[in-house]
Amino acid sequence: MVLKIFFPFCCSSAESGLLVGRWISEQNSAVILAVIHFPFIPGQVKQYLFKLQHMTQVNMTVLGSWTNSKQPKEESLERFLEDLGAIFSHDPWVQLSKEKDSKFWSCVATQKLSDSNEEDEIVLIYYDQRKVMLSQLHPPQWSIASNDQKTVDSSRLTVVFDTVAKSKLLFMRDQYDEGPIKLTHWQSEGVEASIIVELLKQASVPTCMLITFLLSLVSGICKSRALTIWPLSFIWSKLSTCQQLGHRLQHLQIISSSRKAPNQTQLMRKANIFLSILIDVALGILLMSWLYQKNRIGHLANDLVPMADHVAQQLQSLLQWLMGAPAGLKMNRALDQVLGRFFLYHIHLWISYIHLMSPFVEMILWYVGLSACLGLTVALSILSDIIALLTFHIYCFYVYGARLYCLKIYGLSSLWRLFRGKKWNVLRQRVDSCSYDLDQLYIGTLLFTILLFLLPTTALYYLVFTLVSLLFLGVWGGGKVGYNSGRGEFCIPPPFYFVLKKD
Repeated sequence: MVLKIFFPFCCSSAESGLLVGRWISEQNSAVILAVIHFPFIPGQVKQYLFKLQHMTQVNMTVLGSWTNSKQPKEESLERFLEDLGAIFSHDPWVQLSKEKDSKFWSCVATQKLSDSNEEDEIVLIYYDQRKVMLSQLHPPQWSIASNDQKTVDSSRLTVVFDTVAKSKLLFMRDQYDEGPIKLTHWQSEGVEASIIVELLKQASVPTCMLITFLLSLVSGICKSRALTIWPLSFIWSKLSTCQQLGHRLQHLQIISSSRKAPNQTQLMRKANIFLSILIDVALGILLMSWLYQKNRIGHLANDLVPMADHVAQQLQSLLQWLMGAPAGLKMNRALDQVLGRFFLYHIHLWISYIHLMSPFVEMILWYVGLSACLGLTVALSILSDIIALLTFHIYCFYVYGARLYCLKIYGLSSLWRLFRGKKWNVLRQRVDSCSYDLDQLYIGTLLFTILLFLLPTTALYYLVFTLVSLLFLGVWGGGKVGYNSGRGEFCIPPPFYFVLKKD
Protein backbone atom coordinates (compact mmCIF):
# COMPACT_ATOMS: atom_id res chain seq x y z
CA MET A 1 0.00 0.00 0.00
CA VAL A 2 1.16 3.51 -0.85
CA LEU A 3 1.30 6.03 2.01
CA LYS A 4 1.41 9.66 0.91
CA ILE A 5 2.84 12.25 3.27
CA PHE A 6 2.32 15.94 2.43
CA PHE A 7 5.19 17.70 4.15
CA PRO A 8 5.55 21.53 4.25
CA PHE A 9 8.82 22.80 2.89
CA CYS A 10 9.13 25.37 5.71
CA CYS A 11 9.40 22.57 8.31
CA SER A 12 12.44 20.94 6.71
CA SER A 13 14.78 23.02 8.90
CA ALA A 14 12.72 22.69 12.09
CA GLU A 15 14.14 21.24 15.25
CA SER A 16 13.18 17.74 16.40
CA GLY A 17 9.66 17.28 17.68
CA LEU A 18 6.18 15.97 16.88
CA LEU A 19 4.42 16.07 13.53
CA VAL A 20 0.97 17.62 13.83
CA GLY A 21 -1.53 17.30 11.03
CA ARG A 22 -4.57 15.50 9.67
CA TRP A 23 -4.91 11.87 8.66
CA ILE A 24 -7.06 11.26 5.57
CA SER A 25 -7.97 7.57 5.69
CA GLU A 26 -9.82 7.61 2.33
CA GLN A 27 -6.65 8.63 0.54
CA ASN A 28 -4.26 6.84 2.95
CA SER A 29 -2.38 10.09 3.27
CA ALA A 30 -1.17 12.43 5.99
CA VAL A 31 -1.11 16.22 5.76
CA ILE A 32 1.59 17.65 8.03
CA LEU A 33 0.68 21.14 9.27
CA ALA A 34 3.31 21.99 11.89
CA VAL A 35 6.10 20.63 14.09
CA ILE A 36 5.92 20.87 17.89
CA HIS A 37 9.37 21.34 19.40
CA PHE A 38 10.86 19.93 22.55
CA PRO A 39 10.36 20.33 25.45
CA PHE A 40 6.61 19.89 25.84
CA ILE A 41 4.07 18.19 28.10
CA PRO A 42 1.92 15.57 26.29
CA GLY A 43 -1.16 16.60 28.26
CA GLN A 44 -0.84 20.24 27.13
CA VAL A 45 -0.36 19.13 23.54
CA LYS A 46 -3.52 16.99 23.62
CA GLN A 47 -5.51 19.81 25.23
CA TYR A 48 -4.25 22.32 22.69
CA LEU A 49 -5.08 20.07 19.73
CA PHE A 50 -8.55 19.38 21.18
CA LYS A 51 -9.26 23.14 21.28
CA LEU A 52 -8.06 23.53 17.70
CA GLN A 53 -10.29 20.67 16.56
CA HIS A 54 -13.27 22.34 18.17
CA MET A 55 -12.55 25.77 16.62
CA THR A 56 -11.36 24.74 13.14
CA GLN A 57 -13.48 21.58 12.68
CA VAL A 58 -10.32 19.86 11.43
CA ASN A 59 -9.36 16.54 12.99
CA MET A 60 -5.85 17.52 14.04
CA THR A 61 -3.72 14.94 15.80
CA VAL A 62 -0.12 13.91 16.35
CA LEU A 63 0.84 11.83 13.32
CA GLY A 64 4.43 10.96 14.22
CA SER A 65 7.85 12.30 15.09
CA TRP A 66 10.41 14.47 13.33
CA THR A 67 14.15 14.21 13.90
CA ASN A 68 16.58 16.81 12.62
CA SER A 69 19.97 15.46 13.65
CA LYS A 70 22.43 18.33 13.74
CA GLN A 71 24.73 16.05 15.71
CA PRO A 72 25.43 12.28 15.49
CA LYS A 73 22.49 10.07 16.38
CA GLU A 74 21.67 9.58 20.03
CA GLU A 75 20.03 6.33 21.11
CA SER A 76 18.20 8.05 23.99
CA LEU A 77 16.49 10.49 21.59
CA GLU A 78 15.42 7.66 19.28
CA ARG A 79 13.97 5.65 22.14
CA PHE A 80 12.14 8.71 23.41
CA LEU A 81 10.58 9.32 19.99
CA GLU A 82 9.50 5.69 19.77
CA ASP A 83 7.89 5.93 23.21
CA LEU A 84 5.88 8.93 22.05
CA GLY A 85 4.00 6.64 19.67
CA ALA A 86 2.61 4.77 22.68
CA ILE A 87 1.54 8.04 24.35
CA PHE A 88 -0.35 9.52 21.40
CA SER A 89 -1.20 6.12 19.83
CA HIS A 90 -1.83 7.02 16.22
CA ASP A 91 -1.87 4.31 13.59
CA PRO A 92 0.21 4.51 11.48
CA TRP A 93 2.98 6.25 13.40
CA VAL A 94 5.16 8.23 10.96
CA GLN A 95 8.83 8.73 11.74
CA LEU A 96 10.75 11.24 9.60
CA SER A 97 14.41 11.96 10.16
CA LYS A 98 17.04 14.07 8.47
CA GLU A 99 20.75 13.61 8.94
CA LYS A 100 23.21 16.45 9.30
CA ASP A 101 24.61 17.78 5.97
CA SER A 102 22.65 15.16 4.04
CA LYS A 103 20.07 15.45 1.27
CA PHE A 104 18.49 12.07 2.04
CA TRP A 105 15.69 11.51 4.49
CA SER A 106 14.56 8.48 6.39
CA CYS A 107 10.81 7.76 6.33
CA VAL A 108 9.26 4.97 8.38
CA ALA A 109 5.57 4.26 9.01
CA THR A 110 4.75 1.80 11.82
CA GLN A 111 1.29 0.23 11.87
CA LYS A 112 0.48 -1.52 15.13
CA LEU A 113 -2.96 -2.87 14.16
CA SER A 114 -1.89 -4.34 10.81
CA ASP A 115 -1.04 -8.08 10.72
CA SER A 116 0.65 -8.05 7.32
CA ASN A 117 4.42 -8.05 7.16
CA GLU A 118 4.52 -5.98 3.99
CA GLU A 119 6.04 -2.54 4.38
CA ASP A 120 4.13 0.41 3.03
CA GLU A 121 5.61 2.37 0.17
CA ILE A 122 5.98 5.94 1.37
CA VAL A 123 5.74 8.89 -1.00
CA LEU A 124 6.92 12.20 0.48
CA ILE A 125 5.30 15.21 -1.21
CA TYR A 126 6.63 18.71 -0.60
CA TYR A 127 4.18 21.61 -0.71
CA ASP A 128 4.46 25.35 -0.17
CA GLN A 129 2.33 25.94 2.89
CA ARG A 130 2.09 29.69 2.39
CA LYS A 131 0.79 29.46 -1.18
CA VAL A 132 -1.64 26.72 -0.25
CA MET A 133 -2.82 28.77 2.73
CA LEU A 134 -3.36 31.95 0.72
CA SER A 135 -4.84 30.26 -2.34
CA GLN A 136 -8.54 30.77 -3.01
CA LEU A 137 -9.81 27.33 -4.03
CA HIS A 138 -13.28 25.91 -4.11
CA PRO A 139 -14.25 23.83 -1.06
CA PRO A 140 -14.16 20.02 -1.40
CA GLN A 141 -17.11 18.52 -3.17
CA TRP A 142 -19.44 16.37 -1.17
CA SER A 143 -21.57 13.60 -2.63
CA ILE A 144 -24.59 11.92 -1.07
CA ALA A 145 -24.13 8.16 -0.68
CA SER A 146 -26.85 5.55 -0.63
CA ASN A 147 -26.84 5.46 3.19
CA ASP A 148 -27.37 9.28 3.36
CA GLN A 149 -23.84 9.87 4.68
CA LYS A 150 -21.40 12.42 3.34
CA THR A 151 -18.18 11.08 1.86
CA VAL A 152 -15.21 12.92 0.49
CA ASP A 153 -14.34 12.79 -3.15
CA SER A 154 -10.95 11.18 -2.65
CA SER A 155 -9.89 11.56 -6.28
CA ARG A 156 -9.12 15.24 -5.79
CA LEU A 157 -6.46 17.17 -3.87
CA THR A 158 -8.98 19.75 -2.71
CA VAL A 159 -9.13 17.97 0.64
CA VAL A 160 -5.48 18.80 1.26
CA PHE A 161 -5.98 22.44 0.30
CA ASP A 162 -9.10 22.67 2.44
CA THR A 163 -7.24 21.19 5.42
CA VAL A 164 -4.49 23.79 5.23
CA ALA A 165 -6.95 26.64 4.65
CA LYS A 166 -9.07 25.73 7.69
CA SER A 167 -5.97 25.58 9.93
CA LYS A 168 -5.58 29.36 10.05
CA LEU A 169 -5.82 29.45 13.85
CA LEU A 170 -2.89 27.07 14.11
CA PHE A 171 -0.70 29.41 12.04
CA MET A 172 -1.70 32.43 14.10
CA ARG A 173 -0.60 30.76 17.32
CA ASP A 174 2.72 32.48 17.96
CA GLN A 175 2.61 36.17 17.13
CA TYR A 176 4.43 37.40 20.24
CA ASP A 177 5.44 34.56 22.52
CA GLU A 178 5.22 30.93 21.58
CA GLY A 179 4.38 29.97 25.16
CA PRO A 180 4.73 26.42 26.48
CA ILE A 181 4.03 24.93 23.02
CA LYS A 182 6.56 25.93 20.36
CA LEU A 183 5.52 25.43 16.76
CA THR A 184 7.12 25.67 13.33
CA HIS A 185 5.01 26.45 10.29
CA TRP A 186 5.01 28.87 7.36
CA GLN A 187 4.72 31.94 9.61
CA SER A 188 7.39 30.89 12.08
CA GLU A 189 10.24 32.17 9.91
CA GLY A 190 8.96 35.75 10.23
CA VAL A 191 8.08 35.71 13.91
CA GLU A 192 10.47 38.57 14.71
CA ALA A 193 9.13 40.66 11.84
CA SER A 194 5.55 39.90 12.80
CA ILE A 195 6.30 40.94 16.37
CA ILE A 196 7.63 44.28 15.15
CA VAL A 197 4.64 44.76 12.84
CA GLU A 198 2.15 43.92 15.57
CA LEU A 199 3.91 46.21 18.03
CA LEU A 200 3.88 49.00 15.48
CA LYS A 201 0.17 48.43 14.88
CA GLN A 202 -0.59 48.64 18.56
CA ALA A 203 1.72 51.61 19.05
CA SER A 204 0.31 53.48 16.05
CA VAL A 205 -2.90 54.48 17.84
CA PRO A 206 -1.27 56.11 20.92
CA THR A 207 1.43 57.57 18.69
CA CYS A 208 -1.14 59.21 16.43
CA MET A 209 -3.01 60.48 19.48
CA LEU A 210 0.21 61.94 20.90
CA ILE A 211 1.12 63.56 17.56
CA THR A 212 -2.40 64.96 17.24
CA PHE A 213 -2.20 66.39 20.75
CA LEU A 214 1.21 67.98 20.11
CA LEU A 215 0.07 69.40 16.77
CA SER A 216 -3.08 70.82 18.33
CA LEU A 217 -0.96 72.33 21.11
CA VAL A 218 1.44 73.93 18.63
CA SER A 219 -1.49 75.13 16.53
CA GLY A 220 -3.10 76.66 19.61
CA ILE A 221 0.12 78.45 20.48
CA CYS A 222 0.42 79.78 16.92
CA LYS A 223 -3.16 81.08 17.05
CA SER A 224 -2.77 82.65 20.48
CA ARG A 225 -2.87 86.38 21.04
CA ALA A 226 0.80 86.42 22.04
CA LEU A 227 1.75 86.13 18.36
CA THR A 228 -0.49 89.04 17.38
CA ILE A 229 1.95 91.51 18.91
CA TRP A 230 3.59 93.62 16.24
CA PRO A 231 7.14 92.18 16.06
CA LEU A 232 6.03 88.53 16.22
CA SER A 233 3.12 88.97 13.83
CA PHE A 234 5.35 90.83 11.38
CA ILE A 235 8.04 88.12 11.45
CA TRP A 236 5.47 85.31 11.14
CA SER A 237 3.78 86.93 8.15
CA LYS A 238 6.90 88.02 6.27
CA LEU A 239 9.40 85.17 6.67
CA SER A 240 8.82 82.38 4.16
CA THR A 241 10.13 79.80 6.67
CA CYS A 242 7.34 80.61 9.12
CA GLN A 243 4.76 80.41 6.35
CA GLN A 244 6.13 77.08 5.17
CA LEU A 245 6.10 75.68 8.71
CA GLY A 246 2.49 76.83 9.05
CA HIS A 247 1.52 74.93 5.88
CA ARG A 248 3.43 71.87 7.07
CA LEU A 249 1.60 72.02 10.41
CA GLN A 250 -1.77 72.08 8.65
CA HIS A 251 -0.79 69.12 6.47
CA LEU A 252 0.34 67.08 9.48
CA GLN A 253 -2.94 67.83 11.23
CA ILE A 254 -4.86 66.55 8.21
CA ILE A 255 -2.80 63.36 8.01
CA SER A 256 -2.85 62.56 11.74
CA SER A 257 -6.55 63.28 12.10
CA SER A 258 -8.53 60.34 13.50
CA ARG A 259 -11.65 61.31 11.55
CA LYS A 260 -12.60 59.01 8.74
CA ALA A 261 -12.57 60.53 5.26
CA PRO A 262 -16.20 61.27 4.25
CA ASN A 263 -15.65 60.49 0.57
CA GLN A 264 -13.08 59.19 -1.87
CA THR A 265 -11.93 62.70 -2.81
CA GLN A 266 -10.92 63.54 0.76
CA LEU A 267 -9.19 60.17 1.09
CA MET A 268 -7.17 60.78 -2.08
CA ARG A 269 -6.34 64.30 -0.85
CA LYS A 270 -5.00 62.91 2.42
CA ALA A 271 -3.01 60.26 0.52
CA ASN A 272 -1.57 62.91 -1.83
CA ILE A 273 -0.54 65.11 1.11
CA PHE A 274 1.13 62.15 2.82
CA LEU A 275 2.96 61.18 -0.37
CA SER A 276 4.10 64.75 -1.05
CA ILE A 277 5.45 65.11 2.49
CA LEU A 278 7.23 61.76 2.17
CA ILE A 279 8.88 62.78 -1.12
CA ASP A 280 9.73 66.22 0.30
CA VAL A 281 11.42 64.69 3.34
CA ALA A 282 13.29 62.16 1.18
CA LEU A 283 14.65 64.93 -1.07
CA GLY A 284 15.58 66.96 2.00
CA ILE A 285 17.55 64.07 3.45
CA LEU A 286 19.37 63.65 0.13
CA LEU A 287 20.22 67.37 0.15
CA MET A 288 21.43 67.14 3.74
CA SER A 289 23.65 64.14 2.94
CA TRP A 290 25.11 66.03 -0.04
CA LEU A 291 25.84 69.13 2.04
CA TYR A 292 27.67 67.25 4.78
CA GLN A 293 29.93 65.39 2.34
CA LYS A 294 33.37 66.73 1.43
CA ASN A 295 32.93 69.72 3.77
CA ARG A 296 30.67 71.56 1.32
CA ILE A 297 29.21 73.68 4.12
CA GLY A 298 32.70 74.94 5.01
CA HIS A 299 33.40 75.89 1.41
CA LEU A 300 30.03 77.65 1.20
CA ALA A 301 30.75 79.60 4.39
CA ASN A 302 34.19 80.63 3.11
CA ASP A 303 32.69 81.92 -0.15
CA LEU A 304 29.77 83.72 1.45
CA VAL A 305 31.65 86.64 3.05
CA PRO A 306 33.77 87.45 -0.06
CA MET A 307 30.59 87.36 -2.13
CA ALA A 308 28.92 89.85 0.23
CA ASP A 309 32.02 92.10 0.03
CA HIS A 310 31.89 91.96 -3.75
CA VAL A 311 28.22 92.98 -3.78
CA ALA A 312 28.99 95.84 -1.38
CA GLN A 313 31.84 97.05 -3.60
CA GLN A 314 29.57 97.05 -6.64
CA LEU A 315 26.97 99.06 -4.74
CA GLN A 316 29.62 101.56 -3.70
CA SER A 317 30.70 101.94 -7.32
CA LEU A 318 27.06 102.45 -8.32
CA LEU A 319 26.56 105.14 -5.68
CA GLN A 320 29.75 106.94 -6.70
CA TRP A 321 28.48 106.92 -10.29
CA LEU A 322 25.14 108.38 -9.14
CA MET A 323 26.91 111.07 -7.08
CA GLY A 324 28.64 112.37 -10.23
CA ALA A 325 26.88 113.00 -13.53
CA PRO A 326 25.11 109.71 -14.32
CA ALA A 327 24.54 109.33 -18.08
CA GLY A 328 25.23 113.08 -18.53
CA LEU A 329 22.22 114.09 -16.42
CA LYS A 330 22.48 117.29 -14.38
CA MET A 331 21.47 116.45 -10.81
CA ASN A 332 20.90 118.64 -7.78
CA ARG A 333 24.35 118.40 -6.27
CA ALA A 334 23.42 119.09 -2.65
CA LEU A 335 20.63 116.46 -2.55
CA ASP A 336 22.73 114.07 -4.59
CA GLN A 337 25.61 114.28 -2.11
CA VAL A 338 23.30 113.88 0.89
CA LEU A 339 21.57 110.78 -0.53
CA GLY A 340 24.83 109.26 -1.74
CA ARG A 341 26.59 109.64 1.62
CA PHE A 342 23.51 108.36 3.42
CA PHE A 343 23.47 105.15 1.37
CA LEU A 344 27.27 104.76 1.56
CA TYR A 345 27.07 104.92 5.35
CA HIS A 346 24.48 102.12 5.30
CA ILE A 347 26.76 99.99 3.15
CA HIS A 348 29.64 100.61 5.56
CA LEU A 349 27.47 99.50 8.49
CA TRP A 350 26.39 96.40 6.59
CA ILE A 351 29.95 95.37 5.71
CA SER A 352 30.95 95.77 9.36
CA TYR A 353 28.01 93.60 10.41
CA ILE A 354 28.93 90.87 7.89
CA HIS A 355 32.55 90.75 9.06
CA LEU A 356 31.38 90.67 12.67
CA MET A 357 29.22 87.63 11.93
CA SER A 358 31.78 85.87 9.70
CA PRO A 359 33.21 83.60 12.48
CA PHE A 360 29.71 82.22 13.15
CA VAL A 361 28.59 81.75 9.54
CA GLU A 362 29.81 78.16 9.23
CA MET A 363 28.15 77.14 12.49
CA ILE A 364 24.88 78.79 11.44
CA LEU A 365 24.95 77.04 8.08
CA TRP A 366 25.75 73.72 9.77
CA TYR A 367 22.65 73.93 11.95
CA VAL A 368 20.54 75.27 9.09
CA GLY A 369 21.54 72.24 7.02
CA LEU A 370 19.95 70.00 9.64
CA SER A 371 16.59 71.58 8.83
CA ALA A 372 16.63 69.73 5.51
CA CYS A 373 15.44 66.64 7.36
CA LEU A 374 12.08 68.43 7.69
CA GLY A 375 11.81 68.58 3.93
CA LEU A 376 13.33 70.16 0.86
CA THR A 377 10.77 72.99 0.86
CA VAL A 378 11.68 73.96 4.42
CA ALA A 379 15.37 74.08 3.48
CA LEU A 380 14.62 76.21 0.41
CA SER A 381 12.48 78.55 2.54
CA ILE A 382 15.34 79.00 5.00
CA LEU A 383 17.74 79.61 2.10
CA SER A 384 15.37 82.24 0.71
CA ASP A 385 15.23 83.99 4.08
CA ILE A 386 19.03 83.90 4.42
CA ILE A 387 19.48 85.52 1.01
CA ALA A 388 16.82 88.07 1.93
CA LEU A 389 18.66 88.91 5.15
CA LEU A 390 21.98 89.22 3.31
CA THR A 391 20.42 91.64 0.80
CA PHE A 392 18.28 93.46 3.34
CA HIS A 393 20.33 96.67 2.96
CA ILE A 394 19.50 96.75 -0.76
CA TYR A 395 15.82 96.51 0.05
CA CYS A 396 16.24 99.30 2.63
CA PHE A 397 17.63 101.49 -0.16
CA TYR A 398 14.52 100.76 -2.19
CA VAL A 399 12.27 101.59 0.77
CA TYR A 400 14.05 104.89 1.44
CA GLY A 401 13.91 105.90 -2.22
CA ALA A 402 10.27 104.85 -2.56
CA ARG A 403 9.24 106.72 0.57
CA LEU A 404 11.01 109.92 -0.51
CA TYR A 405 9.64 109.66 -4.04
CA CYS A 406 6.08 109.07 -2.80
CA LEU A 407 6.27 112.03 -0.45
CA LYS A 408 7.35 114.32 -3.28
CA ILE A 409 4.68 113.04 -5.63
CA TYR A 410 2.08 113.53 -2.93
CA GLY A 411 3.35 117.05 -2.21
CA LEU A 412 3.36 118.03 -5.89
CA SER A 413 -0.17 116.76 -6.40
CA SER A 414 -1.42 118.71 -3.37
CA LEU A 415 0.31 121.92 -4.50
CA TRP A 416 -1.04 121.47 -8.03
CA ARG A 417 -4.57 121.40 -6.62
CA LEU A 418 -3.71 124.61 -4.73
CA PHE A 419 -2.98 126.44 -8.01
CA ARG A 420 -6.32 125.33 -9.39
CA GLY A 421 -8.25 126.45 -6.30
CA LYS A 422 -8.99 122.92 -5.17
CA LYS A 423 -8.30 120.87 -2.05
CA TRP A 424 -8.72 117.29 -0.90
CA ASN A 425 -11.66 116.77 1.48
CA VAL A 426 -10.50 114.11 3.95
CA LEU A 427 -13.95 113.54 5.46
CA ARG A 428 -15.83 113.04 2.20
CA GLN A 429 -12.85 111.58 0.29
CA ARG A 430 -13.23 113.92 -2.69
CA VAL A 431 -11.77 117.10 -4.24
CA ASP A 432 -13.68 120.29 -3.36
CA SER A 433 -13.28 123.95 -4.35
CA CYS A 434 -11.39 126.25 -1.97
CA SER A 435 -10.26 129.89 -1.94
CA TYR A 436 -6.66 130.65 -0.88
CA ASP A 437 -5.14 133.99 0.14
CA LEU A 438 -1.98 135.54 -1.37
CA ASP A 439 0.43 134.24 1.30
CA GLN A 440 -0.74 130.67 0.82
CA LEU A 441 -0.32 130.93 -2.94
CA TYR A 442 3.17 132.42 -2.55
CA ILE A 443 4.39 129.70 -0.13
CA GLY A 444 2.78 127.03 -2.31
CA THR A 445 4.58 128.35 -5.38
CA LEU A 446 7.95 128.22 -3.61
CA LEU A 447 7.38 124.70 -2.34
CA PHE A 448 6.12 123.49 -5.72
CA THR A 449 9.21 124.91 -7.46
CA ILE A 450 11.59 123.32 -4.92
CA LEU A 451 9.92 119.88 -5.11
CA LEU A 452 9.75 119.99 -8.90
CA PHE A 453 13.47 120.70 -9.30
CA LEU A 454 14.43 118.05 -6.71
CA LEU A 455 12.16 115.42 -8.27
CA PRO A 456 14.61 114.17 -11.00
CA THR A 457 17.33 113.39 -8.44
CA THR A 458 14.91 111.54 -6.17
CA ALA A 459 13.29 109.73 -9.12
CA LEU A 460 16.69 108.57 -10.39
CA TYR A 461 17.66 107.05 -7.01
CA TYR A 462 14.24 105.46 -6.73
CA LEU A 463 14.44 104.00 -10.23
CA VAL A 464 17.97 102.62 -9.78
CA PHE A 465 17.32 100.93 -6.44
CA THR A 466 14.00 99.57 -7.65
CA LEU A 467 15.80 97.88 -10.56
CA VAL A 468 18.48 96.54 -8.19
CA SER A 469 15.83 95.17 -5.84
CA LEU A 470 14.02 93.50 -8.72
CA LEU A 471 17.32 91.97 -9.85
CA PHE A 472 17.91 90.36 -6.46
CA LEU A 473 14.26 89.42 -6.24
CA GLY A 474 14.63 87.39 -9.41
CA VAL A 475 17.38 85.37 -7.68
CA TRP A 476 15.73 84.48 -4.37
CA GLY A 477 12.13 85.61 -4.61
CA GLY A 478 9.02 84.70 -6.44
CA GLY A 479 5.58 86.06 -6.87
CA LYS A 480 4.14 88.96 -8.77
CA VAL A 481 5.90 92.28 -9.11
CA GLY A 482 3.70 95.09 -10.29
CA TYR A 483 3.39 98.84 -10.33
CA ASN A 484 0.79 100.52 -8.14
CA SER A 485 -0.27 103.68 -9.91
CA GLY A 486 -2.26 104.87 -6.89
CA ARG A 487 0.81 104.78 -4.66
CA GLY A 488 3.30 105.54 -7.41
CA GLU A 489 5.59 102.65 -6.48
CA PHE A 490 6.49 99.09 -7.38
CA CYS A 491 5.00 96.29 -5.29
CA ILE A 492 7.71 93.95 -4.02
CA PRO A 493 6.44 90.57 -2.75
CA PRO A 494 7.22 89.03 0.67
CA PRO A 495 9.15 88.28 2.79
CA PHE A 496 10.17 91.95 3.14
CA TYR A 497 7.35 94.02 1.79
CA PHE A 498 6.67 97.27 3.62
CA VAL A 499 3.40 98.97 2.75
CA LEU A 500 4.06 102.55 1.87
CA LYS A 501 0.87 104.53 2.22
CA LYS A 502 0.25 108.04 1.03
CA ASP A 503 -1.16 109.17 4.30
